[in-house]
Amino acid sequence: MDSPNHLVQCEVLMSDEMIAQQVSARYARAVTTGEQMCCPTGYNFDDLRSFVPEEVLRVSYGCGTPAGLATVKPGETVLDIGSGGGIDCFDAARRVGPTGRIIGVDMTDEMLAMARRNAPLVAKNLGYPSPTTEFRKGHAEHLPVEDGAIDLIISNCVINLAPDKAKVFREMFRTIKPGGRFTISDIVADQPVPQYLIHDAQKWGDCLSGALPAWDYLAGLVQAGFLGVHQMKFSPWSVIDGTHFFSLTLTGYKLPETADSNGVRFATLVGPFSRAVDELGQTYHRGKPEPVSARAAQLLKTPPLERLFLLSDQPVQLATTDQRLVSILPADAPCVWKGHYAILTAPFAEAEDDDHHVYRRGVPLEICSKTLDVLASGPYSRHFAVINRAGEAVSGEAVSCDPGGSCC
Repeated sequence: MDSPNHLVQCEVLMSDEMIAQQVSARYARAVTTGEQMCCPTGYNFDDLRSFVPEEVLRVSYGCGTPAGLATVKPGETVLDIGSGGGIDCFDAARRVGPTGRIIGVDMTDEMLAMARRNAPLVAKNLGYPSPTTEFRKGHAEHLPVEDGAIDLIISNCVINLAPDKAKVFREMFRTIKPGGRFTISDIVADQPVPQYLIHDAQKWGDCLSGALPAWDYLAGLVQAGFLGVHQMKFSPWSVIDGTHFFSLTLTGYKLPETADSNGVRFATLVGPFSRAVDELGQTYHRGKPEPVSARAAQLLKTPPLERLFLLSDQPVQLATTDQRLVSILPADAPCVWKGHYAILTAPFAEAEDDDHHVYRRGVPLEICSKTLDVLASGPYSRHFAVINRAGEAVSGEAVSCDPGGSCC
């Protein structure tokens, strides 16, 4: 965690331009060779085949399905960063309907050509009078899109290919309307990627060399201005020499510029965390009302946070017996260390559970079997990614905790 910020890989021997050229060339070859890079995951190809041409499905690369998570709404303007052959754009086009608009941006001519020639076919298959998809050439760091034009940004395993992620995040924030949002799938790592992988051109195309540590990726989105950044989906991906790569699908929001509290003056954390620090730096303790600013009230009304708080115009103190509180204690039993690490992906900078584990967002924390069971429970599960760093099965004995202490 004390390593230099990896949002900009300033020490790379390969120039940004060289990385972009090599990645683009590899994806261009894939149009004719069918080579797999980031392998398709989560797509319902039988469903998509009903309106998307087969040649597009053949070159569909990604590590998630950002357009297929019920995040796209009718009539919206959607931007797909790294649109490739167009699969996510075409999926989004179906979801926004004939009054919506889809803009795909890609840097590879061959991919753009494929997407453009198939756009009229997709529109016809969907019964639209004309195509609602438009494909523009450009890089993620310099999006050819006007300010504040986009309701929703999607991207599927592409931002990890960009050498300067911080610039990509700033461009995303620039192009999204106030009140808009993103849903992006990408590969991140549990630790800084070693230099020998950063300089491996082949691994760049495999969506590995350019992966940021999870904490840098999440922090970069917040630094760009987004709030309420949280996990939608997590999937293990690959392990290379002890570095774990995993797929995260994240959603975050560009809040309206003028904060309106709508009468909310206090917020009471209901759980499951016993303590939490939001992205604005305010600390909350479960059951205790805290005065909040209009900006904080605006943040706490976003979907991932609204269910975790009681918002009110007067302070509401909740007794420990109040059924609205959510508290999950570990089992009163011995625990076993099996190599599991928990990574907080909730819309909090820091959070604490009832067993006094303090989680910092994106930073792996070793946990025992009892804590694993707690975090696997419904209220917690959506807020964590869990990896296992044990190279082989663990045969350690169970450990009993003393009444006043904690072994986990």
